Amino acid sequence: MAPAPPPAASFTPAEVQRRLAAGACWVRRGARLYDLTGFVRHHPGGEQLLRARAGQDISADLDGPPHRHSDNARSWLEQYFVGELRGDPQVPPENGAITSAETQKIDPAMEPRFKVVDWDKDLVDWKKPLLWQVGHLGEKYDEWVHQPVTRPIRLFHSDLIEALSKTVWYSVPIIWVPLMLYLSQSYYRTLAQGNVRLFTSFTTEYSVVVRESMFPGLFVLGLLLWSLIEYLIHRFLFHMKPPGDSYYLIMLHFVMHGQHHKAPFDGSRLVFPPVPASLVIAFFYMLLRLLLPEAVGGTVFAGGLLGYVVYDMTHYYLHFGSPHKGSYLYSMKAHHVKHHFEHQKSGFGISTKLWDHLFHTLIPEEPHPKMQ
Repeated sequence: MAPAPPPAASFTPAEVQRRLAAGACWVRRGARLYDLTGFVRHHPGGEQLLRARAGQDISADLDGPPHRHSDNARSWLEQYFVGELRGDPQVPPENGAITSAETQKIDPAMEPRFKVVDWDKDLVDWKKPLLWQVGHLGEKYDEWVHQPVTRPIRLFHSDLIEALSKTVWYSVPIIWVPLMLYLSQSYYRTLAQGNVRLFTSFTTEYSVVVRESMFPGLFVLGLLLWSLIEYLIHRFLFHMKPPGDSYYLIMLHFVMHGQHHKAPFDGSRLVFPPVPASLVIAFFYMLLRLLLPEAVGGTVFAGGLLGYVVYDMTHYYLHFGSPHKGSYLYSMKAHHVKHHFEHQKSGFGISTKLWDHLFHTLIPEEPHPKMQ
């Protein structure tokens, strides 16, 4: 017989209030208490929305409006469970304090559904590197990888390779912005010489001179081209569904993107590490050099490189930033978090929704209840 789970910790309303007064963000669901202090900055609705509900019952908020939270979001909440609230009739219900009568609002029949996350009963052993385990999940992989958790992931046994698979967000602008600026200046000077020609046929008979006045247009073309590449890679490569009987394709998917969906707030894996990024960037540079005159392809590449930097910085901010409500980034943050928690087969744009609009992969808007 399996041992009985340890009893949940219990807290009086006065103990909860002391934590709230110290700046913690505890909420409850009936009698169950959750410490969301470490999550408030990640919340797609903004930090202030959660702070305003500190000490309150969020059961109604989970069901909406403005929207009904997904099953993944509810499972995510359980990772922050800290214990049960026990009644303390001596404590007055001031400053949002919770009374014992309020804790009875939740249907007792629903209580067994809410369980503490048991990592030892997951499909993988979290004490070991995951990359070598996920291939064995087979048909269960796709469902498992899209059930996000709030804990870091280790991929490799080797400490060196593991370190190379991670990076800090600011490595992206530090490494790639100077290169973008150097290439932009160099190719602008080349175009200014007036001897760069773009051939419009397979012969040298028809050609146009590419002057420095065309530099901004070519640079913006690179930015736009990157946004399309970003969309296509995210949709068709990162979100391919590997065959359940292919151990190595599952591993490949997990290392490319699956690990990000499994642990979306692992800050060390939110931007591309420099080593694999340099290989991809070099590939696109050589491709443009083959297709276009050097200065033309290089200018388009420089614009695309800036687009990549903007993409990675935007992606990091959408996970860890707190944009102002009503702003463009607020809309993109809500869009991206819905992609992680509920709509993995839509909402592929990170820095823009342009291509989601054009290719009809926008996340569907939830209907708002009519006013009575």
